[in-house]
Amino acid sequence: MPVNGLYPPMEDTVANPERTELSHVQPPEPEPHPIRGIARGDSPVPLSVLDLAPVGTETTPGHALSTTTELARSAERWGYHRFWVAEHHGMPGIASSSPAVLIAHLASATNTLRLGSGGVMLPNHAPLAVAEQFGTLQSLYPDRIDLGLGRAPGTDQGTARALRRTTGPLSADDFPQQLGELIAFLGNGFPADHPYADVHAIPNGPAPPVWLLGSSGFSAQVAGALGLPFSFAHHFSSANTMPALKLYRDSFQPSSVLDEPYAKIGVQVIAADTDEEALELARPIALSMLRLRMGNPGRMPSPEEAAEYPYTEREQAFIDNWLSDVVYGSAATVRTELDELRDRTGVDELMITANLHDRQAKLRSYELIAQAYRLPGAPVAK
Repeated sequence: MPVNGLYPPMEDTVANPERTELSHVQPPEPEPHPIRGIARGDSPVPLSVLDLAPVGTETTPGHALSTTTELARSAERWGYHRFWVAEHHGMPGIASSSPAVLIAHLASATNTLRLGSGGVMLPNHAPLAVAEQFGTLQSLYPDRIDLGLGRAPGTDQGTARALRRTTGPLSADDFPQQLGELIAFLGNGFPADHPYADVHAIPNGPAPPVWLLGSSGFSAQVAGALGLPFSFAHHFSSANTMPALKLYRDSFQPSSVLDEPYAKIGVQVIAADTDEEALELARPIALSMLRLRMGNPGRMPSPEEAAEYPYTEREQAFIDNWLSDVVYGSAATVRTELDELRDRTGVDELMITANLHDRQAKLRSYELIAQAYRLPGAPVAK
């Protein structure tokens, strides 16, 4: 039985005849798989976390990153499987512009939690640089690192051009070539006649698992053809979720990485003590998304700002539509809706994101979800 704080020793439960709550007693876990997660508690699939280190109107990037660190420690203690951070640039309300740096910090602050990128936007970087960064992370923290890759810029076009050092048009058409180079740098190597045949990413060694991320069918098909795990952005592209998952599964070819498909989805989930409180917490995220779509990104507004904002009819329609794809409510409500979503999609893992800048509300949301699924390290709900 693990004794790292995630599980109490079995003897403690048996020795106390007055204790009747046995929800935290778990059988020994199977050997970890580099990709397939472990379903804990009452959850039928592994539960994981995606965080963007949101910066609020009354907080600082340092405060946001401190909250992300505290959330990672708590997620490990409660029993979440993995914790990813996403690459965004030029957005005042998001502090996760450098996933590799943040992953290194979070790995040093935790012990067993899988850490990864959700994702690194590969067209913004030289594949060799990404291979070196994640080879370093894998060397520092063996068997704990995931490399999730996306092909979107994660920012506006001007910032993307600055990142890529180009004044020309932006395109992701060469993403398959970049992906092939990255995989080669991570360990497969290049053919003898390739221009990079004598170029090596150092440190090298066992490569971290590579995931493809997507919000449409392109990455789904590439992931399937290469036999890689696939993560879909249901939290902002829900209309494409089912078609993309079907395309991934239909196109899947067994590989040395996976013998069958492994898919997870990101879901915006806000849990609170009541359904009404959860809705109040979700509205600022919707307003932030509205401002982003209008080309005016800013820091995450407070619930008071969201309530006082003078929405036009069109803006209110956007807010209502966005909220329809969010899972929010009490712990019981959230569990019911997540179970229904998992049954409908058939995914192998759920990755929960809650872009709340308020530290206590954010931690409370993930704690309530952990309690709802009786994850082994979650406090017993009262």
